Amino acid sequence: MALTSTMYTLKVALANVDRSVYEQLEFRMAMHPSESPEYFVARLLAYCLEYAEGIAFSKGVSDPDDPTVSVRDLTGTITTWIEIGLPDAARLHKASKAAPRVAVYTHKEPSVWVRQLAGERIHKVDQIECYVLDRDLVEALVERLDRRLSFDLSVTDGELFVNLGGSTLTGSIHRLPLGS
Repeated sequence: MALTSTMYTLKVALANVDRSVYEQLEFRMAMHPSESPEYFVARLLAYCLEYAEGIAFSKGVSDPDDPTVSVRDLTGTITTWIEIGLPDAARLHKASKAAPRVAVYTHKEPSVWVRQLAGERIHKVDQIECYVLDRDLVEALVERLDRRLSFDLSVTDGELFVNLGGSTLTGSIHRLPLGS
């Protein structure tokens, strides 16, 4: 018997001062059985941090050629390709050829991954944006995951403030250069 995804109903009051994005988000998000809670939280944060008109999650493991999260224009063309974790060089190359903007959000230690990418053939590698999420913040959010979750997310000067259930969790996000 195959395991099914767990559905989460989310409400996020987003105040991203760094990007001047202020929205009340309400959406459903599935966690596939093969997906770690840390990956799920990183995907959730990336969605919020990249929020723009036309943003959407991929269909998941059933559609491995699509970006994890994408932003599309009104014609359906991908304008931003967003990956989570530590994608391989071939995937980054494909993404960079398919979309004018590529962003990677990782919740893992990226130093070995960055060394592995060095010297690999990746289209416009110097233009790929890589963001490292604070691992303590990701872990704290994993501990508080609930199927119905409401929280406030404020972003200012690369600092994330998550107000969840009366307590405030904080963490940083910093950009990591991939190109030489």
